[in-house]
Amino acid sequence: MKVTLQGVSYEYEVVGSGEPLLLLHGFTGSMETWRSFISSWSEQFQVIVVDLVGHGKTESPEDVAHYDIRNVALQMKELLDYLHIEKVHILGYSMGGRLAITMACLYPDYVHSLLLENCTAGLEDEADRKERREKDDRLADKIEREGIESFVSMWEDIPLFATQKRLAKNVQEAVRKERLANNPKGLANSLRGMGNGAQPSWWDELKNLKIPVLLMNGEYDEKFFRILKNIEKCVSDAKFVKIHGAGHAIHVEQPEKFDTIVKGFLKTMQ
Repeated sequence: MKVTLQGVSYEYEVVGSGEPLLLLHGFTGSMETWRSFISSWSEQFQVIVVDLVGHGKTESPEDVAHYDIRNVALQMKELLDYLHIEKVHILGYSMGGRLAITMACLYPDYVHSLLLENCTAGLEDEADRKERREKDDRLADKIEREGIESFVSMWEDIPLFATQKRLAKNVQEAVRKERLANNPKGLANSLRGMGNGAQPSWWDELKNLKIPVLLMNGEYDEKFFRILKNIEKCVSDAKFVKIHGAGHAIHVEQPEKFDTIVKGFLKTMQ
C-alpha cells in the first residue's frame, strides 16, 4: 500500500490484529527483511512493515533533508497517525534500531516498548560524528559513482557481515537480492542524512525512557555487545539477551531463536 508522509511516497503493509508492532529494517534492507516472521507475529499483533525512505519501493528523494533521522521519525509518527495507532511496540534492526530510539526520544507517548537488534544510540563525541559523516559521504559518492551492484558486492564483504558467509547459499542470495533491489540514490542519501555520524546522539536521553527495552546481541558482534551493554546501564527497564551462533543480523543467522525471543518479550507486554 502507498501513503505520502511529509512529502515522501511510502510503501507499507499492515497484517493481523492486536497490539500494534512496527518493524524497522536496516540500511540496504526493506520490509522483505521481516517477511518470514510476519505470519507468526501477526497471529497476536497488528504488524506494520514499511520500506524506509530511500529503500525498497518507497521513494528516494533528491533532498537529503527527507532522510534526516528526526524527519524520518516524524514520517513514522505520521504513518501511525494515518493508521489511527496511538501506541506501538517498535522492533528495529541496526539503522532501524537507531530510528526506533529516535522515535522513543522524540515521541515517547507513542512508544509502548522497544526491541533493539544490534544498534546504537549514536556517537557521543562530536569529533567521532564528524569523522563518520566524512566516511559516509565518501561511501555515498562511491555508490552513486559505481552503482548498486558494485556497492552491494563490497558491502556484503565488510567484517560486520563475515558470519553470514557460513549461511546456506539460498539465504545469502536472498539477502543479496534484497540489497540489490534498492535505489543507489536512496542508499547514498540515507548515509548522508540518516547515517550514524549524521544523527544526533541520544545517549543523554536514554535515562528518560520509562518503557521496557529488549536489547538483542549476536555473540559474534563484539562491537555492538559493548554498545548494547552501555545502553542497558542507561535504561531503567532494559533486558539484554545474547543470541549464540549469530553475528550482526540475528534475524538472518538465527531466525528461529530470534522469533522465540521476540514473541517471548512481547508476551510479557500483553
